[in-house]
Amino acid sequence: MSGNRNGRTASGVLAAMFAALIFVVTAYVLHIPTPATGGYIHLGDSILYLAAAILPAPFAVAAGGIGEALSDAMTGSVAYALPTLVIKSAMVLCFSAAADKIITKRNIAAAFFAGIICVSGYYLTEAFFYHSFVSPLVEIPANLVQAGASAAIFLLLGGALDGIRLKNRFRPLLTPSGGKK
Repeated sequence: MSGNRNGRTASGVLAAMFAALIFVVTAYVLHIPTPATGGYIHLGDSILYLAAAILPAPFAVAAGGIGEALSDAMTGSVAYALPTLVIKSAMVLCFSAAADKIITKRNIAAAFFAGIICVSGYYLTEAFFYHSFVSPLVEIPANLVQAGASAAIFLLLGGALDGIRLKNRFRPLLTPSGGKK
């Protein structure tokens, strides 16, 4: 029983750390405004993908959704905070943390599908905000750049972290049995 509680506590602490890191990277590292709708290009999704490949799904959803939505709220895009919470949470669900590595075939494919969710989610959000299916088209190229760059950074960071066997180091903390199978 206490092992399960310790695993949840460790997952919660890591989720909070990932949420903070996602917020900082999204809000302040390579934060490039886009032309039409007031959005911006960022690399926070690459950290969101790492969280999704390391943490159990509920914790990754919380880290990604909260970190990205908080970034919108704190950088002048308050209207996007709720849609971002939903879109980024959905993106996380493409990934799996079950494997011993971050970079797996599933997580490589997940980065592609998460990009589709991001681009289509923000297109629909902007279509709703601007009452037009034409106006948001101008943002699609910037969203594609963000999705592609985030996927590339995720693959680089994930590969480096797999090289030092990061998940093997975290597994005892995150599993209810203390890492024993």
